[in-house]
Amino acid sequence: MRLPACLLLAVLGAPPVLASDTPLDGDWVVDLSTRPGEPYTRPMQLALEADGTVTGRFYGSEIEAGRWKRDRGRLCASFRTSDGEGPYHTAVCATDGAAAGQTWAEHRDFLFNWNATRPPSTP
Repeated sequence: MRLPACLLLAVLGAPPVLASDTPLDGDWVVDLSTRPGEPYTRPMQLALEADGTVTGRFYGSEIEAGRWKRDRGRLCASFRTSDGEGPYHTAVCATDGAAAGQTWAEHRDFLFNWNATRPPSTP
């Protein structure tokens, strides 16, 4: 199959997306609160690799089978973690300096929408 010349030039001339350019890379504080006034947060660490994979930790579990992509004007990642009884499937997208995501645990019969922010800086 031959690609049209303009498409081939667009693909070859496009600068590579580097993992270091991703606003999802690094440490996060995920707000899992279910009741107003009762904070419940957990750390999340994401490392977005140049090959499109994601590693790190979420809710005390190593990230498995993680992938990330920048497309349609947004940067998102998806990955799986486990509680030892079943998988948790998580998707997260960068949103103006923060992140919004959801986690689905079929074995626990829940889908949870959450928000995340960067941890406070230490002076």
